[in-house]
Amino acid sequence: MAVDPSEYAAVGRISGVFGIKGWVKITSSTEPEENVFEYHPWWVKLHKQWVEIEVDEYQPHKDGWIAHISGVDDRTEAESYKLLDIKVDRAQFKNLDADDYYWHQLIGLRVVADQNGTSPRDLGVVAEIMETGANDVLVIKADGQSFDDRERLVPYVFGTYVTSVDLSNQTILVDWHIED
Repeated sequence: MAVDPSEYAAVGRISGVFGIKGWVKITSSTEPEENVFEYHPWWVKLHKQWVEIEVDEYQPHKDGWIAHISGVDDRTEAESYKLLDIKVDRAQFKNLDADDYYWHQLIGLRVVADQNGTSPRDLGVVAEIMETGANDVLVIKADGQSFDDRERLVPYVFGTYVTSVDLSNQTILVDWHIED
């Protein structure tokens, strides 16, 4: 089956191997972390090809998770899966309430600063989102359309710093003061 990467989103990463019987370490990007195992099948890009994998066992281990990939029964074979992103079909994701978004929906959106009625300034695009505990933070990278070349970190606090998200126009409007 051909995988269209635009229809899939990363829900975690195979971060290493565990033991000698084909188990791998999993770093989850889901909340709560164990939800990564609710999605089936997992897709990984192995040797430049999309490959479907199934997990037949998993369990918590220390600060993360370990899992066994069906048909992978030794450490050497498990090594080939190390550092691969785990992707799943986005159609499996639950619908969210208004003004709630999955991270994959926000990454790549253009961020525009509206400074209390002054002319809007293009800050760049969301390159990633960091989880800090207090709130998530948008990492905004400048590009050719940005008004300057600075990277910015904007707290994702809806109604305070983030005033609107427009998925159809691929933009996020923020209330963020820009020093001239």
